[in-house]
Amino acid sequence: MAKTVVVIPTYNEIGSISGVTERILKTVPEANVLIVDDNSPDGTGRLADRMSADDPRIHVLHRTEKNGLGAAYAAGFAWALDRDYDYIVEMDADGSHQPEELPRLIALLEAGCDMGIGTRWIPGGVIKNWPAYRKLISRAGTAYARILLNSKLHDLTSGYRGFRAESLRTIDFSTVNSQGYCFQIELAWLFERSRGKIGEFPITFVEREEGVSKMSTGIVVEALAKVTGWGLSSVIGRAPERLALPTAGTAR
Repeated sequence: MAKTVVVIPTYNEIGSISGVTERILKTVPEANVLIVDDNSPDGTGRLADRMSADDPRIHVLHRTEKNGLGAAYAAGFAWALDRDYDYIVEMDADGSHQPEELPRLIALLEAGCDMGIGTRWIPGGVIKNWPAYRKLISRAGTAYARILLNSKLHDLTSGYRGFRAESLRTIDFSTVNSQGYCFQIELAWLFERSRGKIGEFPITFVEREEGVSKMSTGIVVEALAKVTGWGLSSVIGRAPERLALPTAGTAR
């Protein structure tokens, strides 16, 4: 059976991390969970340590500073690759991604996808507890990125993803410099431009009930600036180099 780890970055998620982790391990008992904590002042890291002491499937990576979602995921991915996991999954800590949908994501990787994405904006996708303006902003941002990057993917900012380790190893994360949610766009675009096999499946996205959203004006500005820059670079032939992925083809 393929070794699977779910990487969850945390910053002040003490109210949700225990429940999310419990649901993951109940849904996929053979999986491991890696909590990547950015020195949360609310004690999330200490709680994660207690959880790890009680269950050998739970691991904790402590980082000394909060310097972006991209850096946290890069550290978590490096930890997982060093330990020879076959499938590496990313998921939010706040309960917005449903652990019960993990088997569908893992099935895409088992079918040969380099990357699987849980998508909100395809038939079957559901968003709960978002006001209309949040949906409008998200859909408009996705449409803008798809147009500028000539992408066929339907949810470039989704943080519910899985990767085959052999494909993730091809990425030099020192060249991936997006810090906020733009990291998700950059990573998906790298895989897509390299003609990696990508599978999408509809998810139910639920607005957090615990904690405070990490979305900020700075994160939005970073995403708009970088997507615009990448799009213009593609037009004039100066886009970043493609990855040398081990598989080819695209599945959606």
